Amino acid sequence: MEKISITIADSHFLSRKGLAVLLNENTDFTLIAEALSSSDLVSQSKFYKPDLIIIDYTSFNYSLEGLFLIVKKYPQSKLLAITDVQPNEIISKALAIGVTSHLLKDCDQDEIIEAIYKTALGEKFICGKIVSNIMEEKPENISEYSCEGLNISDREMEIIKLIAEGSSNKEVADKLFLSTHTVTTHRKNIMNKLGVNNTAGLVLFAVRENLVSPNHFLFSAVN
Repeated sequence: MEKISITIADSHFLSRKGLAVLLNENTDFTLIAEALSSSDLVSQSKFYKPDLIIIDYTSFNYSLEGLFLIVKKYPQSKLLAITDVQPNEIISKALAIGVTSHLLKDCDQDEIIEAIYKTALGEKFICGKIVSNIMEEKPENISEYSCEGLNISDREMEIIKLIAEGSSNKEVADKLFLSTHTVTTHRKNIMNKLGVNNTAGLVLFAVRENLVSPNHFLFSAVN
């Protein structure tokens, strides 16, 4: 296995050094650079092409606006955001801009390591607190939820998108060249991961993740 090359993008000294220690303890990871600001990270794109960028886009000298340029400058790099608790709107925008995975800074070491592996492979890995917060729209209760990560594969995201668009299990199977039984199994696994028990929950998740536009349902209602 080739080492996962990583850049840490965070203006906080302690955050950077804490992550650096964690990365240096794992022989599968190699820390190639640190960036204290968006402009610093953008300028480094001339020299480094990391597999993964661990970023706190809320730290000083970073912003959501800066994420647009970072994503443009690092088209091949995956972004793993690790921030303090943020409003739903901010996290949703970050995911829409190009953040692949999202954790909170109170997630533990095992959680971060798993997120690094999964994100480097292009899979979404989202802290359970974030998902529960977004799904329930109850930020005041965020401390009640587990920080256990939510690992949604690319295939599962495809299935969620199609279901949210109104496709039946058979239609999803036909579009993805799978058996209906396989789609049914995927659907059950997805619902277990998301903690939802109906299609409405899957639709809400799809809208929050920008897999489908809310306008899709408005137009469907008109038709």
